[in-house]
Amino acid sequence: MRVFKGVEFIKKLDEFAGIERSYILVKEVLTSSEYGKLPEERSLEELLRFGVINLDKPPGPTSHEIVAWIKEILGVSKAGHGGTLESLILSF
Repeated sequence: MRVFKGVEFIKKLDEFAGIERSYILVKEVLTSSEYGKLPEERSLEELLRFGVINLDKPPGPTSHEIVAWIKEILGVSKAGHGGTLESLILSF
């Protein structure tokens, strides 16, 4: 699998989203490893400790239940959610 980095990554996201825009690249530099690393270079432990899970919660289970399931599945003692996990409710 090819890994896209920098502006190339942003352009691929735009393409995927169907957005057309141009960028002016002033300077492209490598980031020091003192400030972290690319996600694909992180160990499983680092991903679990510092990662974020984007979840589209289905209707039914509560946000609390989803967090409990994630903790059980991943075998971690701490997990939480930010914002709401409640699905969009439409009424007609």
